[in-house]
Order: sequence, then C-alpha cells, then structure tokens
Amino acid sequence: MFAITNPSLSAINSAAKSLIHGALVGIPTETVYGLAADAENEAAVARIYSVKGRPQDHPVIVHIGSMYQLNKWAINIPDYALKLAREYWPGPMTLILERSELAKDFITGGQETVGLRVPAHVITLALLEEFHKLGGNGIAAPSANRFGAVSPTNAEAVLSEVGEFLDASQDLIIDGGQSLVGVESTIIDCTEEFPIILRPGAISIEMIFGTTGLISKPNKDSKIRVSGSLEQHYSPKAKISLGGPVARGSGFIALIEIDTPVGSVRLASPQTLEEFARILYSALREADVRGIQEIVVMPPDGDGIAIAIRDRLARAAR
Repeated sequence: MFAITNPSLSAINSAAKSLIHGALVGIPTETVYGLAADAENEAAVARIYSVKGRPQDHPVIVHIGSMYQLNKWAINIPDYALKLAREYWPGPMTLILERSELAKDFITGGQETVGLRVPAHVITLALLEEFHKLGGNGIAAPSANRFGAVSPTNAEAVLSEVGEFLDASQDLIIDGGQSLVGVESTIIDCTEEFPIILRPGAISIEMIFGTTGLISKPNKDSKIRVSGSLEQHYSPKAKISLGGPVARGSGFIALIEIDTPVGSVRLASPQTLEEFARILYSALREADVRGIQEIVVMPPDGDGIAIAIRDRLARAAR
C-alpha cells in the first residue's frame, strides 16, 4: 500500500487506469476522503462494501466531473436542481435524483434514486477528467472508513481505517492534503416539488432558498436511504458526551472561548464554526490514538455549518 504525494498528471492518469481495471482508490475531496471505484463496475463496487463493512442496501454517491454529466445518471431533473448544480458545483452538495438506466441497483441500494456530486478538489477533478477520457462515466465514492466510524480527512487516516483491507497489488491512496470542509456533503432530495435536506452540510437551508427561491426543510421521515442517515454514525471508539460534565482524563472539544475544564485533555480549540467542522474528525481520531475513553464536546450554536456539526455529534454520541 502506498500514497501518492502531490501527484503528477501521469500519476493521476495511472490512478484513473487502475479504476477502469477494477481497483479501489482512496481519493481526497473538500469534505472527507472517499473510497472510489468505477460506478459501472459491480465487482469493484462490491469491494467497497466489503472493505467498509457497509450494508448492501445502503446506497453510495456517484462523483462526476461536471454537471453536464447529470443526464447520464439521472432523469426528470427539476429546474431547481439545475440551479443548485450551477451555483454550488464543484462543491459539498449531493443531489438525489431519479435514476437513469446507468445507475444500477448495486449503486442505489435497490432504490429508484441516485445521489450525484461534483467534488471541489483539484486532484479528484483531474482524476475524474482522466477517468472520463478512458471511457468512465462516474466513480462511486463513499467515505473511506469502516461503516459507522469516523470519516477520514487526510490520507493517513484512510490508511489507518481501511489499509489492511485493501489489495496492495492494485489499490492505492491519493494524498491530497487535509480536507478543507471536514464534514460530509449536504444531501438534497430533488425528487419532490421542493428541495428537501436529507443530511445537513456546508450548503445550508438559507443558501438553498437564496438560489432556488424554494423553502427546503430537513425531512427525518424520508423513505429515501442516503449516506450518513442512520441514528448512530461517525463514531470513534471513545464515548462521546455532549455538553458535560467533564471528568478528569476526558478529552475536551469546544470553541476557543470556552475554558478547558481542570484535569481534561484539550483535543481542539477551533476559533470559528468552519474550523470546528474542519478539525472535528481529526480530533476524534486523536482521542482514540491517545487511548482516551470519553470525549466531551460542547456543540456550537448557530445555523449553517453549525447544524451539520451538531448532526454529526448527535449521531456519534448515540
């Protein structure tokens, strides 16, 4: 197993060829790192499920290089979905649409919908371009962690999470640095009259309304299965407690203006909500590395990405 540091175009081309031939590739995105396979290769996608320990009915998101490839994977695309794609792609947003014949059951978890995204990372966009030149139409890429665990936000975390399950003779990990957003994409159901948020992320309700003029609300009763929708998810080995109390020896994560309780281990002191999201998963992993048994997190108030942070913490705490 090896990582590609500052990959050249030739190295990216080699990674694209590996995908075409059925290999798995750990890829950087602005949200978290993904574990990628050719989205049309059933055997390769099955390996993603095996490596992650992922339930077979849990769909994976297809990453494409441009919104102009939407029509290959989806049908009956509403105008508001196109507006969102023009405004926020490449970016941390996944659109759920009615699937085309290209999106098979092994991608959609047997549903009649497919999740699509254009990632905002220069390396992965270059990989998608090379992959497209070789005849590929999209790559399936859920987060590169064991199912239910903390998503990786750097190449080393990918290697730690799934390295032992990969095939060193063909699989690889591309090192694209630290993920800049740090939490998974906003997932928006675009199969109804109005856009509906199924998983909060960096693209907020206010941003969606500003672009479409339509009110989007979270829908906890949706029948559509999407990534990260289970009540317990994003969990480290340590126990997560929200809001205290803080025992001696516990890990502690809070905004910088909140003092560190006596006897606790400060894991992160983000200055902004954006930094909170960016470093959250790394801090949770650091606690596991240090053998800390409990992590107390003070969830941030506010809208926008604060909602996504609270969502991930609530699921991790369960």
